[in-house]
Amino acid sequence: MKKTAIFYGSSTGNTESVAKQIAELLNADVFDVANNPIEELKNYQNLIFGTSTWGIGDLQDDWDSFISTLEKTDLSGKTCAIFGLGDSSTYSDSFVDGIGTIYKAIENKGCKIVGFVDTTGYDYEESKAEIDEKFVGLPLDENNESNLTKDRINKWVEQIKVEFD
Repeated sequence: MKKTAIFYGSSTGNTESVAKQIAELLNADVFDVANNPIEELKNYQNLIFGTSTWGIGDLQDDWDSFISTLEKTDLSGKTCAIFGLGDSSTYSDSFVDGIGTIYKAIENKGCKIVGFVDTTGYDYEESKAEIDEKFVGLPLDENNESNLTKDRINKWVEQIKVEFD
């Protein structure tokens, strides 16, 4: 598999934990966006971006400056995937909106985006991360569905491995 890196932002440690689980399955390097590792993007063919969604659809705080730089970065020839954490109960009308925000930032940057997930099996009202009944990345809910996280990660990693080779 081509070189893979995960770029994540985490406030409570949940997104970091998921990033490390995915990294272990893919033998990927892991970078915290709080350290602004934008220069690292050029060293990898496969990129995974991870965030949690806060409040009503806000990206995790460490993404504030990183995403504006990411929006200006040429990702031509790269394969990208996104994962995110959200609360489908308390914030069911903005569930994992952070995934959608990152998707919008990279969708016209020359990269191939993979890892879309069917919305079946998720209980929420609305999400900016949904297009044509699919999430634009892997949605996870550690608050209400932590018992499903491991299986969802494993299934998603198997799905993106095919695209990452």
